[in-house]
This record gives sequence, structure tokens and C-alpha cells, in this order.
Amino acid sequence: MGKRVQWLTDEEWARIEPLLPRGRKGAHRVDDRRVVSGIVHMLKSGARWRDCPEEFGPYTTVYNRFNRWAKRGVWLAMFEALAAKSPQSLHLIDSSIIRAHQHAAGGKKGVRITPLAVLMAD
Repeated sequence: MGKRVQWLTDEEWARIEPLLPRGRKGAHRVDDRRVVSGIVHMLKSGARWRDCPEEFGPYTTVYNRFNRWAKRGVWLAMFEALAAKSPQSLHLIDSSIIRAHQHAAGGKKGVRITPLAVLMAD
């Protein structure tokens, strides 16, 4: 199976572990840290959930916890807990999508300029 990838340091994990919902305990329950690492891996790679490496647990488990925790606001709480540790690492990037000539990329005519604000962490 190879070396397990951990996306969070022990210190970061200690900050977010108390924020995770306490699910049912079972003989076959996949470890939350392993699943969080799988979720981060999938989001960073942009791959399909079905292509999640087995080292993170079954892809259905990884997806279902991502989805359930998103609905409960767990991801926002995790982000805030990690961001509170180093607020200087947050940067606001403001960009606009600029309209190009309608033939430049085969786009539809009359596309609006849409401002974006994206939060990034170092």
C-alpha cells in the first residue's frame, strides 16, 4: 500500500479534531484523519471521487464525509480554526474576468464581467 500521505501536521490535526462530528463507532470505521487527508488530496488533485486512492479509505466514505461535513458547516469551522493560528498567512486576491473578443475562444456573445474574490492561505 505504500506510505500514507498526511496533509495535516500533528498541530493542525489537534486544532481541528475536536470540530469533527462524532460518528458511530464501528469495527470498519475509517479513521477521520485518513479521510480528511483523502478529501484534501481529492480537492487538490481535481480527480473524480471514484479515483480516490485506496490508502484514504473507500471513495464512497471519503465523498460521503466530505458531503455530510459540508452540509453541517464543519469545513468552515476547520478553516477558521486553522486560519486563526496564522492570520497573516491569509491573502485576498481580487480578480475580474475580462471580456475578450467573441471569436477569441468560441464564447457566447454578451458575456458579463464577473468580479471574483478568492481567499488563499500560504
